[in-house]
Amino acid sequence: MKLRTLVFTSTLALAAVSGLAQADTQQAAGKPVPYQYGMPLNIDKVIAMHETDTNECKVINADIKFVDKAGKVEDVGYRKMSEACDFQN
Repeated sequence: MKLRTLVFTSTLALAAVSGLAQADTQQAAGKPVPYQYGMPLNIDKVIAMHETDTNECKVINADIKFVDKAGKVEDVGYRKMSEACDFQN
């Protein structure tokens, strides 16, 4: 009887831990965290930068994926002026 309880408890604990790991992975694959003014980024290495393509000079959504100094991959979204604004007279 004690062996059955031990196996059941171990299985339950393993399922809980794997569920937490899966939730963390799904959150990382979701939308970027919106940037707040003053938010510390602590960027160690930039992995990718993405922005909306447009030929108009306007404010667009962009995001940056990077590794912070603790080794955690972060994805932060922000607003910026489009690249088309650089070429206007």
